[in-house]
Amino acid sequence: MVFNSYSFFLFFPIVVLVHFLLPKKVQYIWLLVASYYFYMNWDARYVLLLLFSTAVTYLSGIALEKVQTARARKAAVAVSFVLNIGVLFFFKYFDFAVDSLNLALMQIGLSVPKPQLNVLLPVGISFYTFQALSYTMDVYRKDVQAEQNFFRYALFVSFFPQLVAGPIERSKNLLRQVNQTHRFDYDKMREGLLIMLWGYFLKLVVADRVAIVVNTVYGDYTQYGGAYIIVASVLFALQIYCDFAGYSTIAIGAAKVLGFQLMENFDCPYFSLSIGEFWRRWHISLSSWFRDYLYIPLGGNRKGTLIKYRNLMIVFLVSGLWHGAAGTYVVWGLIHGIYQVIGSVTRPMRDKINEALELDPHSIGHKLVSGIITFGLVDFAWIFFRAENIGAAIAMIKSMLHFGNLGSLLSGGLYELGLNAKNIKVLTFSVLVLLAADFMKYKGIKVREVIMAQELWCRWLCYIAAFWFILIFGIWGGNYDASSFIYFQF
Repeated sequence: MVFNSYSFFLFFPIVVLVHFLLPKKVQYIWLLVASYYFYMNWDARYVLLLLFSTAVTYLSGIALEKVQTARARKAAVAVSFVLNIGVLFFFKYFDFAVDSLNLALMQIGLSVPKPQLNVLLPVGISFYTFQALSYTMDVYRKDVQAEQNFFRYALFVSFFPQLVAGPIERSKNLLRQVNQTHRFDYDKMREGLLIMLWGYFLKLVVADRVAIVVNTVYGDYTQYGGAYIIVASVLFALQIYCDFAGYSTIAIGAAKVLGFQLMENFDCPYFSLSIGEFWRRWHISLSSWFRDYLYIPLGGNRKGTLIKYRNLMIVFLVSGLWHGAAGTYVVWGLIHGIYQVIGSVTRPMRDKINEALELDPHSIGHKLVSGIITFGLVDFAWIFFRAENIGAAIAMIKSMLHFGNLGSLLSGGLYELGLNAKNIKVLTFSVLVLLAADFMKYKGIKVREVIMAQELWCRWLCYIAAFWFILIFGIWGGNYDASSFIYFQF
């Protein structure tokens, strides 16, 4: 069940209504049942994996509370990680590992038989596994106490708004809220629904419309010149942002309607002035997870410059693998790791150049150039993220360098990529709305708060206008089939 499906539009109001009608003491049971039903709509069998991860991390938390010796506590953490990562590896990385091993063994004339398992990747497994493992670490570090009620803990792991694509919540935030009483709050419901509207705008109006062009070009890139690939690559940066941020925004809004506060997952990432800043603004729940549970435990930047660079490369390589079992994701992570290292190495030199040339890093011109360069670097890496394989990504980059078919593109070729003139106008207007909203947010002004501060007639005018705009210009179609969110595959 996806957020943009008819089944969810029926499911969510029922969940909200029953949630607030039930006695406060059993609300969490209802949300747990609803969350498992939500997940079972993809494949009921995989709910066993969710239950397994929940049980293992719950028991590890109980064990960490009871045992006192450092050795026993480390053993409890190790068991939790081995079992959870083992399941994640089997379902997500087994085929990739065997293929990679065979590729290496081919050099000496050997190979490893590859069993035909025909195992589908359980939706959201990377998200809920990392969320559950963060609980184990939080209990180990004594940041939180172990949850004694299994069903409350199970809701923390499976809470349906953020179950399959995040944000990856921490026990210090979400588990604490599971143990609280949630009464109906009109202001929270109003704000939550408005947040959801913005998420649907990002997904249905922008991301799904842009996807038509991106899929057309990337699906048959050999038939298009470099100019077309450049346009499609820039549009993919827009697609993946609006698709993923759209899901996170709907999740945050749905949780708020129910009385829960989820962490923000995106903060105007394409207004970043450096790659480091980009990663502080993009998929915040994952980047902060890697910082707290991988980068810092590896030593962070406390053990010298070389160790710091090593740790950065490890984090981004693991981040690439987290996104998928394919060489393209590894290369994407490697590129971002190299960006971070080069940025750190060259920072003193760049500071000296700015000083020597009397350049002001805080000037509008300097920020504009830095922002364009950062976006260009991020977008270059996105090519590997989107391409079918490394060979295809390299071929597209070579084609882009020739900048072929520019005349064809400018003389109407853009209209042959799946969007007619009307849809391109809608997309242009929508992107301008997105840029304006993100720019205001970047400057500390939240459009949502501005709208909610207006008089009743003005607020409702905004609500109704937004609703009808999405209804009219969203990608629905006569035979509407809800398109999955990109990050469901991770």
